[in-house]
Amino acid sequence: MVTTIQLRPETKSRLDDVKIHPRETYDETLNRLLDMAYDPEPLSEESMKKIEESFEDIRAGRVRPFEEYVQERGL
Repeated sequence: MVTTIQLRPETKSRLDDVKIHPRETYDETLNRLLDMAYDPEPLSEESMKKIEESFEDIRAGRVRPFEEYVQERGL
């Protein structure tokens, strides 16, 4: 089944700009963008906890410059 949707000209122009190639359909373009924007596998509780701990470290000033980290590891 095919459905027609209404788009403002600006929206269509933006979709045209993100096409990988001129023959990519709008359906393919939209599905590619949706796949990039939506992650069907949410973060685990453990991952969420680690992220929050990282934010707490940043708020508390427990950070160091990236350049220092790179130099320390010889990168």
